[in-house]
Amino acid sequence: MSDMIHLKITGMTCNHCVMHTKKALESVSGVESVEVTLEPGAANVSGNADHSALIAAVKDAGYEAEVV
Repeated sequence: MSDMIHLKITGMTCNHCVMHTKKALESVSGVESVEVTLEPGAANVSGNADHSALIAAVKDAGYEAEVV
């Protein structure tokens, strides 16, 4: 069974940022699907990925994230 993980993401300013963040999250093991929105700066991740791995992927992409 998949979990839905909600992330608050800060630092994104344009659609390029959204796509960059989406690719970073999709690269994490256990992720099934990702939806990233510029406003309000959020991502919904479906799957069984480790929360800290998701946050690390977003940070590596140049943004900040926290699970909400």
